[in-house]
Amino acid sequence: MTPEEIAGTLTELFGTGSVGAIAPGSWQVETSSFRLLVLLAEDHTWLRVLLPIVPIEAAQPFLEQFLEANFDETQEVRYALYQGVIWGVFQHNSGTLVSADLSNAIARLISLHNAGLNDVFNRLIENRIRQIIQAAKRQGQSLQFTMQNLERFYTEGLLGEIEQTPEAREQVLALWRHQLERLWNEIEA
Repeated sequence: MTPEEIAGTLTELFGTGSVGAIAPGSWQVETSSFRLLVLLAEDHTWLRVLLPIVPIEAAQPFLEQFLEANFDETQEVRYALYQGVIWGVFQHNSGTLVSADLSNAIARLISLHNAGLNDVFNRLIENRIRQIIQAAKRQGQSLQFTMQNLERFYTEGLLGEIEQTPEAREQVLALWRHQLERLWNEIEA
């Protein structure tokens, strides 16, 4: 893609009011929810699109899940760490890049931005639930006994919030039950 084609694609996606050239071969898309950077290498051979996701302080507990997402889920974009920020990044040879691929990559980056920590948090929680199931199975526990233990932990205040209402506790336990039932048969001891 030429610089003109890149600028045209950005304008198609975001309109002229949101897209600004910040230097030759560099653009910034500013919306109410995000700031997207599009950088063309000086020799015009590579294009990089960047979108900040979350500060490293918030992301630190989930670094493993970010890397797993790079392997399994992010497709043509990747999570990356630079200057204390987790970024969504797309890099491509500009000579073989077409407008549709650039548009798809930008949509994917926006999706990562909108998800923030939600997807990696959910992945972490599922990994923990899998560990609980493995431990329970190693101890010879049934699904019902494991659920009874969790209910007892909530009743005794070992799990949950101090000020948690009985209704909130029941909602959390229903989520636990759902996840345990969903994953129980998939996991070996």
